[in-house]
Amino acid sequence: MTITSAAAFTHRLARLEDLNAIVAIYNSTIASRMVTADTEEISVESRLNWFHEHSPEKRPLWVAEGAQGEIIGWLSFSNFYGRPAYSGTAELSIYLHESTRRQGLGRYFLEQAIAFAPKIQVHTLLGFIFGHNVASMNLFASFNFEIWANMPRVANLDGVERDLIIFGKRVG
Repeated sequence: MTITSAAAFTHRLARLEDLNAIVAIYNSTIASRMVTADTEEISVESRLNWFHEHSPEKRPLWVAEGAQGEIIGWLSFSNFYGRPAYSGTAELSIYLHESTRRQGLGRYFLEQAIAFAPKIQVHTLLGFIFGHNVASMNLFASFNFEIWANMPRVANLDGVERDLIIFGKRVG
């Protein structure tokens, strides 16, 4: 699959029947040790509560579909810190099917999330990114996200200590 323009992408709200594909995409990233602190695959059942915590009016979960209707990536808005005073802040997570990486889908998702955030009363967006994930850091930086925190060596992936960088942006 080759997609050359962000205009080629669309997204929709995730449905429960998409959860298998969402989890499969997530699990496909674990072995790289680049994007998630999970070190073993997760199950669909373990993500049911997470799925139901997403709501279109406050914290949507979006999926993008490929030409044959397959899920090629997803973006989630998640609560930050779980306290009412932080309700205007959301963490963004973007996961892409391996066949669609570096083709503009991440850029498309991030652009759409920034534009959409004020509609759900979100004024601040965050991205939690490993310090060795240069591609994701560059993506967020290209949308003028700034480094708001550098948490050195807080993750241990297979005996290697990794930094967590928190990118932030005010959008409203």
